[in-house]
Amino acid sequence: MSRSRCLTVLALLCVSLIGEALVAADPVFRAGAAVADITPQKWPVDLVGNFFPRPATKAWDPLSARALVLDNSVTKIAFVVVDSCFCGRSLFDEAKKRASALTGIPADHMLMSATHTHSAPRVKDRFDWKADPEYVEHVTRGIVSALQQASENLLPAEIGFGVAMLPEEVFNRRWFMKSAAGTMPPTPFGETTDQVRMNPPRGRKVLDRPAGPTDPEICFFSVKTPEGRPLALMANYSLHYVGGVPAGGVSADYFGEFAKQIEMRLFPVLRDGTESNIVIGQREEPLRDTLPPFVGILSNGTSGDINNISFLEPRPGAKPFEQIRNVASRVADRVTESLAKVEYKKWVPLGMTQTEMTVKVRRPTKFQLAQSRKLIVEKDDSKLPHSFSRVYAGWAIGLHEHPGTEDILLQAIRIGDVGVTSIPCETFVEIGLRLKMDTPFQHTFTIELANGHYGYLPTPDQHRLGGYETWLGSGSLEEEASPKIEDELLKMLGSLK
Repeated sequence: MSRSRCLTVLALLCVSLIGEALVAADPVFRAGAAVADITPQKWPVDLVGNFFPRPATKAWDPLSARALVLDNSVTKIAFVVVDSCFCGRSLFDEAKKRASALTGIPADHMLMSATHTHSAPRVKDRFDWKADPEYVEHVTRGIVSALQQASENLLPAEIGFGVAMLPEEVFNRRWFMKSAAGTMPPTPFGETTDQVRMNPPRGRKVLDRPAGPTDPEICFFSVKTPEGRPLALMANYSLHYVGGVPAGGVSADYFGEFAKQIEMRLFPVLRDGTESNIVIGQREEPLRDTLPPFVGILSNGTSGDINNISFLEPRPGAKPFEQIRNVASRVADRVTESLAKVEYKKWVPLGMTQTEMTVKVRRPTKFQLAQSRKLIVEKDDSKLPHSFSRVYAGWAIGLHEHPGTEDILLQAIRIGDVGVTSIPCETFVEIGLRLKMDTPFQHTFTIELANGHYGYLPTPDQHRLGGYETWLGSGSLEEEASPKIEDELLKMLGSLK
């Protein structure tokens, strides 16, 4: 190496060390959060989350994009959680590009995900659904607005991490049946190879055992001002969605209800413009609207095979929205109870890494392709092996014509002693549990449907069992994708540690 190059390297090293020393001498941790409305502005809209058209003409409750920005004076990272069933990578990429230009936060330091409410309008995804371009733009602008506001709302803050347990609201929805004869309907292609059934008939007389585990943990970050004023709380729970939303309207499901419920518990501000009081430490002080509103956020964990239906012990029917409110209230209660044990820190290390991973896509067998070409033009419904046959036939033909690979984004984040990973699929719970078990950090949780959407992500063992989530078209990534993704995420976490 030349003498001049050595001097240049030494100079850069000194600048870097001096910069780190200055930060270490007086570190400042800041946090900011904000909410943007992404409720449709014109009606009707076509709701996603079903195989057939479902028009909506009103909003039962608002749809939102909720953002949280963390800044430790060295690194900035951003989370955005969107009330949508799923969002394609192209939508998130565009939103990151615009938000980065406005905030200065690098696009690869933004994690954006969908909640998976089944009562939201269609947006772009892996099969490029016929979404309204105006609504896609509305969602994109909402994401950017939430991030820009959150960045502008940055305040000195303290952060704490906690874990609450709520096992009674999560159930594996894939089941072995006591007698397979007559209980396993054919696949949309007419095959009879499934060994497990998704959302089977309920009751002990027909059910043998669930085909997988559940994850009862609610992991959460809480941020507050140094004086104790709550700023935001972001939680993660592995529950698909709750449902019970009446037809004809959009809803954020229990994700939006949790945000409201946790705000009522932690930040009881009167919304009529009058002044309220809040307890800070051991004293009660007047609370004025000089600081940004508190923001509650609930992201979806690994819940591709998890729902809120008690199959062995069926529950009585609930009124519209009743179960949504019940589950959201229980999640908020457990989080609130666990907050008493949370230790807040004035500064934590932050880190984020991103990898673009090339994964093969699934291909139809010769039988499936031939069947699909017949089924997609079949006009007599009685000759279809399944009510979804035409839809799956179209997907199978699309995968046959697909170039063969997808470039998916994987992310890993460090927040103090906690790791966060992201997967752009409806991810089976075993995958999240393995990441929690093998993480190099004290705790780790996974946000699914992040940075894109490629359908379900079962494990190879679950693929062999069959069932709705494994049908060709329910997921588009190769059957060996999940262990590759797990291994890559663990390497990424290791690099942050």
